[in-house]
Amino acid sequence: MTANAATASTAAAELVARFRRQRPLRGGSLIVTIFGDSIMPRGGAVALGSLIALAAPFGLNERLVRTATARLAKDGWLEGHRAGKLSEYHLSQDGRERFAEATRRIYSAPETEWSGRWTLVVLPPMRAAEKKELREELVWRGFGELSSNVFAHPELDPRSLRKQQAPSGALAKAIVFDANLADGDAPQRLVSLGWDLEDLGLRYQRFVTRFERVLAALRGVRTLDHQACFIVRTLLIHEYRRLHLRDPLLPPRLLRTNWPGAQAAALCRDIYAHVFTASEAHLSQVAAQLDGPLPPPDASVMQRFGGIQ
Repeated sequence: MTANAATASTAAAELVARFRRQRPLRGGSLIVTIFGDSIMPRGGAVALGSLIALAAPFGLNERLVRTATARLAKDGWLEGHRAGKLSEYHLSQDGRERFAEATRRIYSAPETEWSGRWTLVVLPPMRAAEKKELREELVWRGFGELSSNVFAHPELDPRSLRKQQAPSGALAKAIVFDANLADGDAPQRLVSLGWDLEDLGLRYQRFVTRFERVLAALRGVRTLDHQACFIVRTLLIHEYRRLHLRDPLLPPRLLRTNWPGAQAAALCRDIYAHVFTASEAHLSQVAAQLDGPLPPPDASVMQRFGGIQ
């Protein structure tokens, strides 16, 4: 192994060590990352034996992978089928829809334009369970909770919001407003009321500090270890998505100067571009479907983060 390859492998090993220190070790969450980032663009299906091999370098043993995939299937993310003693898992229709929405949020270039208008959602009286589900859906979509029944987001198309609503259809009962704010300083006060950006900013900064070291290890490396690149790519997206899917993605003019979320997005794009080709080679070598190799990646994957160079 060359010194350069060893440097990249060391960076991957440090990320794996940090992942394995988590308690409990969330194997299912990592498998969701592998499916969403790597398997979905290559047909969305993988043999269970291949998934076990892909997960092994992260410290996930065969029993843990089998248990996690069975649980994901039970929860409606995956569907499985058998051919003799062999099994294959693919994304369910519901899983594909959920992955598509998460993919759009994680890999899309950040929006910079904003008219200054707001979307407000007011909840009428409803059952507690229904309200809890709807609240979780709105928060996941980036809405800030101004009070127990009022949520806000910078200008979101209500038609898009209703199209991708919670499974219960509770959003159809809500009252949606397209609004302007009268006071000049009201947007900043509304942001401080609806979102805890201080905590999110600290988490983004820790991400930046950690992965700047990874990028430094990759720079100038001509020959990259394929498995190390797959590890770096997977844990990069695993940590980034857990942060980014909590981010309301507010317009830049509502954020403080040098917002670390922007730094994290740029860093994620640069590392992803460095390791993408080698990580795909690892996927092609290790993973397959029951009826043959994984298909080539969908062309749309090259548009992630505004375009992979």
